[in-house]
Amino acid sequence: MADTKSSTLKAKRTQYGAYLMLYTLIVLAVLVVLNWLANQNNKSFDTTSNKQFTLSDQTIKTVKNLKNNVYVTYFDRASRFSTARDLLDRYANLSHKLQVAYVDPEKQPDVAQADGFRTEGGIVVRNGVKTEESASATEEGITNAIIRSTKTGQKTVCFASGSGEAALDDQDSGGASFAKEQLEKNTYKTSTISLLEKQQVPAECAAVIIAGPKKDYFEAAVTALKSYVDGGGHVMLSLGPALGSSRGGANQSEPPTNLMKMAADWGVTFDNDLVLDPQSRLVGFDASVSLGITYESQPIVRDLGRIATMFPLSQSLTVASGKSAEKLISTSDSAVSIPKPVGGTVSVDPSTAKKGPFVLVAVGTVGTGAKQGRFMVVGSSVWLANQALSIQQLGNRDLFLNAVNWLSADEDLISIRPKDPEDRRISMTNNQMRILFFSTVVFLPLLAIISGVAVWAKRR
Repeated sequence: MADTKSSTLKAKRTQYGAYLMLYTLIVLAVLVVLNWLANQNNKSFDTTSNKQFTLSDQTIKTVKNLKNNVYVTYFDRASRFSTARDLLDRYANLSHKLQVAYVDPEKQPDVAQADGFRTEGGIVVRNGVKTEESASATEEGITNAIIRSTKTGQKTVCFASGSGEAALDDQDSGGASFAKEQLEKNTYKTSTISLLEKQQVPAECAAVIIAGPKKDYFEAAVTALKSYVDGGGHVMLSLGPALGSSRGGANQSEPPTNLMKMAADWGVTFDNDLVLDPQSRLVGFDASVSLGITYESQPIVRDLGRIATMFPLSQSLTVASGKSAEKLISTSDSAVSIPKPVGGTVSVDPSTAKKGPFVLVAVGTVGTGAKQGRFMVVGSSVWLANQALSIQQLGNRDLFLNAVNWLSADEDLISIRPKDPEDRRISMTNNQMRILFFSTVVFLPLLAIISGVAVWAKRR
């Protein structure tokens, strides 16, 4: 009887041991599978207000659309790899076609030399035989280097000059140096052309930008622009209202009738008024700064969402029906427009002021097929000036770059650009600092001590 009980007990122990072993193996297998899935599908959550640690739409689109394997190499001392690992690992998680490597030039000098090492902290992108160096260890620099590595050549964006347009080398608030910088960061070359010297648009111009001329163009220059668009060229025309003065530094004293006739032939008429937007005061601007908040379903503005764009000293546009032009951006219905101000003075008469919404930007095409021309017409001269493009809270920079992408048939680059770092430092007065010090360093610890003593005394 005892032997039977002993054998039964051993059998149960063996059975329990087998169950335990099986359960252990199952748990280990589940853990291995979960770790493998986590490694293959690395996810993170960004709780910052401006999604500072979330890659932009442009980066995601660029990396996920890679056709070849792209290798990104970060060069630095091994102890500093962590400074770039968080950002570069987010890139690697987007696509298996992008591979990231970390190289210490001191420990692997042969590998560093072969991969194009130049400076510590540098990033090199290699796509086949083409190698591009990132301008900085930031999302903007890395994404632009990846884009450059996928392009077989650089397109040239030409800025017209000779009639008082915004200059590429002008770093003042009304200049276009920031636009030049952004274009060159996004794979384009920039050039200045004068239609006064030669009434013909150079063949290398992928797009021509006319940024707020103060004088009208000669008919021969307008004819050259029309022929350029008719032959498949691309033009961005920005004309502010004729205010009768140089208010804002970039407006015409008289309407540029020849340029306006060219736009009218495309189906866009300048109304030669001044749009006033009371909503601008809510974000710290004068009412003469119109906010574009209504976007149509067009690739240029498809990804802007609810990001507002600003158009200082803008006139409204009328888009003719039956032609290829279409409205792109409009104001809210709270905006009003007044006729041409005299001497630059602004006064609103409710009886004569027109009610919004007003069209601020229009786009369209000319012709079909391979020689289809494209145009963009804006009622503001200074919407792409340095002061407007550099405001991070608004979408002027993205609108400008998206427009150039669309004009030059680079729709695959249209998106929202990487975000600049946001300064979220807290500015406090001396009184506020004293209150914070006494409340956190003195009052809260003292409250905890008093509570503890009270509980001890009560229990005793």
